[in-house]
Amino acid sequence: MYAVVAITKHGVEIARRLGRELDGADVYYTEKFARGDEDRCGIRLFSGNVKALLPELFARYDGLICIISLGAVVRMIAPLLKDKKTDPAVVVIDDKAEHAISVLSGHLGGANELTRRVAAILDARPVITTASDVQQTIAVDLFGRAFGWEWESADKLTPVSAAVVNEEPVAVVQESGETGWWPEGRPLPKNITVYDSIALAMAARPAAALVVTHRLLEPEEEAILQNGVLYRPKVIALGIGCNRGTPAEEIETVIRETLAELRFSIKSVKAVCTIDLKKDEPGLREVVGKYGWELVTYTPEQLNEVSIEAPSETVYRYTGAYGVSEPAAKLYSGAETMALVKKKSGNVTISVALVDHQAKARMRRKGGEACGDWSLLQPEAAPAKQR
Repeated sequence: MYAVVAITKHGVEIARRLGRELDGADVYYTEKFARGDEDRCGIRLFSGNVKALLPELFARYDGLICIISLGAVVRMIAPLLKDKKTDPAVVVIDDKAEHAISVLSGHLGGANELTRRVAAILDARPVITTASDVQQTIAVDLFGRAFGWEWESADKLTPVSAAVVNEEPVAVVQESGETGWWPEGRPLPKNITVYDSIALAMAARPAAALVVTHRLLEPEEEAILQNGVLYRPKVIALGIGCNRGTPAEEIETVIRETLAELRFSIKSVKAVCTIDLKKDEPGLREVVGKYGWELVTYTPEQLNEVSIEAPSETVYRYTGAYGVSEPAAKLYSGAETMALVKKKSGNVTISVALVDHQAKARMRRKGGEACGDWSLLQPEAAPAKQR
């Protein structure tokens, strides 16, 4: 949600237009320029100095669009600033709507993208000064964000970003995750090199590194993070079967212990997959809710169409499927080879598979598809897919 704020006659016209054409925009302007239709249009009027209004809007909205002079906005928001990871986007528009200026939280807060959207509506010139945008290079703090990648730590974002924009040698190591993080048809900047492994990247002695992997790094690999950022792509599919009434604590413990044994990061889990009989299992729903994972379920018929290593007549007798955790993880991931076929621990059975985005990309470049049905890689399609 965005707040559009105006204090001048011309600014009110601009604000009203943005209120009509920008999704999620609430309009605020001084009651001095009231038209009489504000209630009907959902416009908020205020009296007095706008400076008194800004702290409330700064805390409530994802972004502020101020049709106020840049200097005045800077002075008013200065006491409100906390952290670039939490401050809202701030965009300033001049009184003739000739320029839309990204002022605050350009990347993480989305001000640069909001500036472009506002400029397009008003036919204004977007003014963006973030170095990575200007130089058309990797924005380290946004790298993989569109795919849901997470940082392991933000400590090195600033020095790594500096290396990128200052055209120092930068290594990108990608072991898993989506491959479309750079615009197709545009060459990578010359200072950025992609490596298949951390060992190869370390041998090149880059000034900085961006490492994309679901693995926990080995001690000898940690050196690459001395000036590096570690990203966790969402590539792990957990197949889970459990007895009715299994508590969330037991399910979570099995998951965490299993990932630790595999040396996989829990931050790379994308989905928990199971049979539709378990879609309302309280413990399972509690765990996925805690971590924000998808819960994907399949019918017994879907699960039975998947080839598995150890079909179980006992499981079939109770569920109608010859297996739950293994085929569910396979269906979601499209993987031919499992990271963990199946492990039973107490009331929980777990299987682990990785979504292989790089294999998918290779097959597409060859003009075909892999042996599995890669459409299952799409989360929204997975639950309803018939095999």
